[in-house]
Amino acid sequence: MALLDQIGPVMVGPSSSHTAGACRIALLARHCLLARPRRARFVLHGSFAKTARGHGTELALVAGLCGAFPDDPRIRDAFDLARAEGLQFEFAAADLGDVHPNTVLVEAEADGESVSLLGSSLGGGLVQVSRVNGLDARFSGSYYTLLVLHKDQPGVIARVARVVADDEGNIGSIFSARERRGGLALMSVEIDKRLDQYALDYLTNLPYVTWLRALPEVMQGPFAAEAPS
Repeated sequence: MALLDQIGPVMVGPSSSHTAGACRIALLARHCLLARPRRARFVLHGSFAKTARGHGTELALVAGLCGAFPDDPRIRDAFDLARAEGLQFEFAAADLGDVHPNTVLVEAEADGESVSLLGSSLGGGLVQVSRVNGLDARFSGSYYTLLVLHKDQPGVIARVARVVADDEGNIGSIFSARERRGGLALMSVEIDKRLDQYALDYLTNLPYVTWLRALPEVMQGPFAAEAPS
């Protein structure tokens, strides 16, 4: 058990699961966009839907989408922060199916781009993302994460792994899911380091790659990566 698991994260409370975890899920959604989000809809499930306001979940989600980390004092004034950033947002409650009780679907739009991300807060500030843009995913935000949307064809996973290895990256986990054989597939790869830009550029320009994002370690502080401006 890590020290973080015993003492909990450094955060603006009151709840590591309902506040810190929620903030990190929204922060990951922000990093899936390459521009500042302008509109967002948060669909709250289970315990999130029942206790969001009392536990500061709504504030944490909005703050995370504005680029705040869980220890950012601006979480208390997240709605004012959103207004200053030009972010319009709304909340809804729904049964999202057989998922963790603390789950939220974040649907965010920037200029000319949109993303949907289904994430669960597991307690102690830990999170798990299980779906991105309608495709299954599996990553925790504890590592640098590479998301690769590509055409399903032989050799793609091996090629991505080869590029990561050539850049001296160590893969901690890799998960791939596809909509159907030969259709679109999404690969989520957790890596111990951020890939160098030349490696990201190479992967982005592969003919069968249609969308790629390099996400930071959101379990760390803002020094790990800058949020999109």
